[in-house]
Amino acid sequence: MIKIEKGMTIHLMGICGTAMASLAGLLKEKGFKVTGSDSNPYPPMSTQLEKLGIHIMKGYKAENLSHNPDLVIVGNVISKNNLEAETLLQSNIPYTSLPKAIGEWVIEDRDSIVISGTHGKTTTTSLMSWVAKECGIKPGFLVGGIPKNFSYSFAIPQGNFFIIEGDEYDTAFFDKVPKFVHYKPKHVILTSVEFDHADIYENLDDVKSAFRKLISLIPENGTLIYNQKDQNIKSILESFSPGELKVKKKFSYGIMKADYISKLAVQDESGSTFQMFNGPIFLGEFFIPLHGEYNILNATSVVAMAHVLDWNLEQVRMALAGFLGIKRRQEIIGEPNKITIIEDFAHHPTAVLETVRAVQNRFEGRKVFSVFEPRSATSRRKVFQKDYVNAFRGANEVIVAEAYDQVKINDEDRFSSQELVENLTSEKILAHSFKNADAIVDYLVVTARPKDVILIMSNGAFDGIYSKLLQKLSQTVN
Repeated sequence: MIKIEKGMTIHLMGICGTAMASLAGLLKEKGFKVTGSDSNPYPPMSTQLEKLGIHIMKGYKAENLSHNPDLVIVGNVISKNNLEAETLLQSNIPYTSLPKAIGEWVIEDRDSIVISGTHGKTTTTSLMSWVAKECGIKPGFLVGGIPKNFSYSFAIPQGNFFIIEGDEYDTAFFDKVPKFVHYKPKHVILTSVEFDHADIYENLDDVKSAFRKLISLIPENGTLIYNQKDQNIKSILESFSPGELKVKKKFSYGIMKADYISKLAVQDESGSTFQMFNGPIFLGEFFIPLHGEYNILNATSVVAMAHVLDWNLEQVRMALAGFLGIKRRQEIIGEPNKITIIEDFAHHPTAVLETVRAVQNRFEGRKVFSVFEPRSATSRRKVFQKDYVNAFRGANEVIVAEAYDQVKINDEDRFSSQELVENLTSEKILAHSFKNADAIVDYLVVTARPKDVILIMSNGAFDGIYSKLLQKLSQTVN
């Protein structure tokens, strides 16, 4: 293990990644000098780094290491033939991966609560962190987004718990295992398992094997809280032979037939109220200012974990009611000309489906434009071509940008926005494809009317569509 001491300079390659920016903040608050580089800094993480006083070197260059840092942490966006990585490998500077650094120097010997799954990680991790804080646990945490209840996406632990978003993506070009392997998982919430990350996983079985590894790492005195409805989780659990699984406390959560059951009571523009039961035991009525069944399930998993850990449920109830949400998760970013603009991170077909459904239910009676940029490594590929048709089925109007940067993807494997629009149109769903963000903005400026809602879904910067749309709509009078 590399030995580090306060005052050392640590350089992060790929510093604007959600987890990397959080780690940068943690390291700075722990007394290290932090530098970093990135090819495409964009909010909210670039803004957080600026607020922390951490300078971002734009572009990956050999000279970014000229200050001879004591340690380099390499993000998983960095390939072995990256110019800065090549310079690093030719030097004597020690290096490690983000997950390994977190496990060794942040989590250390604390009890970790790892939130994992294909969907819902960021929201559930944020909820869990806020609930733990309000229950007086004084946790450390690292979230792949910025929770509005906190100043930053991270906190140094003052107590015995560290809460972290456990991603199944691989660790680094020199460490090809899922990130969560390094997070010392003791208590785990598993929200869902679906095929994703087509750039590193061959198929669903490959993905399931990664999550099987996570479950196998939970110790006997740990906890597993899992989504009862998810058939892939069920098959993973059934794959363990008797006595093979160490963890004893395994509890399901869901809308019905689960160890922890939630029942929707009321849902309106302010949020969702649900009643929760542990078997026949009524745990109470809870309110969250979030929308959609998937967010009720996220909250249910948090209450379940808090109950297992014997936290005060009245404090849990008050914490959930005071949750302010996360940047880029159904976040209203403006209402120019009385048109509501919402930003969301959804990119997987299931996430798109649930987000569109939740937003249209939230603003029932108002037209919702669902704007989508295929930007993730998987959504830029054809693997989910047909699934996106189902994801947008029922949408008021769909607008799709051309897929982002498909240069390195074989022609026959590329996702087609035009094909998606043709398939939606054949099913009588109003849909259009546009070349870029500017064309989409131009269309919306002349088409959207007061009281309409524009839902923008992308896991990237989307060529600055948010500010462009806000600016142009504010100058328009319909």
